[in-house]
Amino acid sequence: MLYKNIKKKVFTKIIIALDYSNEKKALNLIKILDPQIYKIKIGKEMFFLLGIDFVKKIINLGFKVFLDLKLHDIPNTVFKAIISLSKLNLWMISVHALGGKKMMEFAKSAVSYFQKKPPLLVAITVLSSLSEFDMQELGIFNTINKQVLLLLKLSQKVGLDGIVCPGNSVKYIKNSLKKNYKIITPGIRLEESSLNDQKNVITPEQAITYKINYIVLGRIITCSKNPLQVLKKINSLIMK
Repeated sequence: MLYKNIKKKVFTKIIIALDYSNEKKALNLIKILDPQIYKIKIGKEMFFLLGIDFVKKIINLGFKVFLDLKLHDIPNTVFKAIISLSKLNLWMISVHALGGKKMMEFAKSAVSYFQKKPPLLVAITVLSSLSEFDMQELGIFNTINKQVLLLLKLSQKVGLDGIVCPGNSVKYIKNSLKKNYKIITPGIRLEESSLNDQKNVITPEQAITYKINYIVLGRIITCSKNPLQVLKKINSLIMK
């Protein structure tokens, strides 16, 4: 396992997104990861393909799982969706902040039904694939930073545990963060990497500078010919 004996504490920690279309490839990556160091994100693709049994399998291997379904529906539907997951020992669940205050309140209420320790509940603010032009097409005329700040404040009023937001927005919202409020940032790229469909990206070094709690590594790892080498490089950068 990579960095099995790491003892140095780091502020920014890594979540690995299992962006695969089949179970075998996902488990091949899991085999080289230490659950004491890395947390796992399971999104819509793998959840729709493999369902709750796959989530249980990853949890039983000792990993903390972020189930990133980005729930966004009427409050009662989101409430029932979260309760349907209450037998799982999940670490984190996501909902869309644009679902509104009441939807987030219902989601917060639902996590209390979990049989074990309730999972962290985080709000998706602005997707890292969106530009301000994309937002304007949707009728949102705030800048990305202002929109993230608006949704951050709303999620904090509801009592959620953190937000998912583009890395470049973090420095803009830092002064509005409550103590222990978590920041999770996708769209992490090494400087030489392709941006793909991500428009708002940062490097691991920037994540350290912004004091982001968790960075999500997806295709930068899963599409790599040598994921161990990429992880080794990123670990060396965030432990500086």
